This record gives sequence, C-alpha cells and structure tokens, in this order.
Amino acid sequence: MKEAGFGVLLAIQFLTRLPVPLACPWTPGTRRWAARVYPLVGMLIGSLVAAAGTLLEAALPLPLLTLALLSLWVVLTGGLHLDGLMDLADALGSNAPPEKRWAIMKDPQVGSFAVLALVFLLAWKAALLWTLLAAGASPWWLVPVIALGRLAAVGLLVTVPTARAEGLAHAWQRSLGRGDLVWSVAPVLVLLALMPGAVGLIPALVVFVALYGLAVRRAFGGINGDIVGAAIEGSELWLLLMVWLSCAA
Repeated sequence: MKEAGFGVLLAIQFLTRLPVPLACPWTPGTRRWAARVYPLVGMLIGSLVAAAGTLLEAALPLPLLTLALLSLWVVLTGGLHLDGLMDLADALGSNAPPEKRWAIMKDPQVGSFAVLALVFLLAWKAALLWTLLAAGASPWWLVPVIALGRLAAVGLLVTVPTARAEGLAHAWQRSLGRGDLVWSVAPVLVLLALMPGAVGLIPALVVFVALYGLAVRRAFGGINGDIVGAAIEGSELWLLLMVWLSCAA
C-alpha cells in the first residue's frame, strides 16, 4: 500500500502544480501506481476548475468566466503539456528528416510553429468552453474531459512504443502493462456512468488515441514525453468538441 500512496502523490506531483511536501520514490512500483491514477488526478484538476466555475458564474460575465477557468486550468498543470505541444509543433512544422525533428524537439528555443500551436489550441479551448457555458452546459463537464485527457496518456504509454530507449516516457513505459490500463480506465467508467451522455466520450477517445498513435509512429517512430504531453492537450480539445457536438444535437 505504501507504493500505491507514493504513486498517487507522484502523479499529483508530476501532473499538477499542487504542492506535495515530500519526495516520492522513483521506482517501477510507484510509476505503475502513478499511471494507474492519472485519470483520478485529471478528475481532481477538473473538479477544481468546475468548482471555480460554479462559484464564479454568478459574479463574472461569460467572457471573463471563460478566461478565468481556462487560466486556472493552465495554472493547475503548470503548462507542462502545452510545452510538449509546442515542441511537437516545431518538430512537425520543420518538414525535416526524423533525426532533425528529434533535435528540434529537444531545442529549448521556441519557434513560430510552437507559438501558432499554442495560440490556436488555447483559442479553440476558450471558444468551445465559452460556447458550452453559453448554451447552459455545466462546468462539471470539464471533469470527464480532463480525466480522459490523462487516460489518453496512459493509453499511449501502454500501446505505442517509445521511439528511443531513453527519457521519462521510456521509464514510465517499462513499468506498465495492459493491466495497468484497465486499472486507469475503471474509475473513469464509474464517473461517466454517473453523467448522462458522457459514456460516448470513451469511443471518441479511442479514435483519437488510435489515430494519434499511428501518426506519431509514422512521423517519429514512436512516442516520447513531449508527444505524450501534446496528446493530453489534443485529446482535451477533441473531447471538448465532442461535448459541444452532443449538446448541439
């Protein structure tokens, strides 16, 4: 049980900027448990953002409420996954051979494709969030969206090989098996069962992970930490779009 407890804290430490006042062991066991609770940490992030939306919706006009919720969403994660998205955008935008793409992805400098990806992703998230709130959707829809975004990361780590035998993604992947994916799916299914219409997000996520996995294997030969982080951002945007389509239907 100690490994499970440290795994939960490791996941919070890794996926959020919430304070964890102790050093968590970096072992295969703690990494395994951390991945298993990735979606639970997503639920925590989503609940904090949704609770803020519930408290502020009567006090702020819709544009400011949207901006406040999106800002809190980014602050809670420290922009970690946005960094991965930006690195991936620069690498793909270069139209360079695979080896050069890897070098670009590791370059700490920010290129024009990274800036464009960041601006458009945040703009689309803001527009969809604004549209959903304007249509009367509950901010608590963000809970399954953010939780499933973290499940996408686990799905990639379990089903798509790392392109190189190095880095954080490789360390996580060596600790995981398909049984760990089942562990991570279970709490999400319970959550979705409690929200009318939310179960349809599961097949939408499966489609995203499958297509994204094929694309990055073709472009890079596999995944790394930046690619997994970008998948979290991309899947959140995709799922927001799916929620809007279900509300508009």
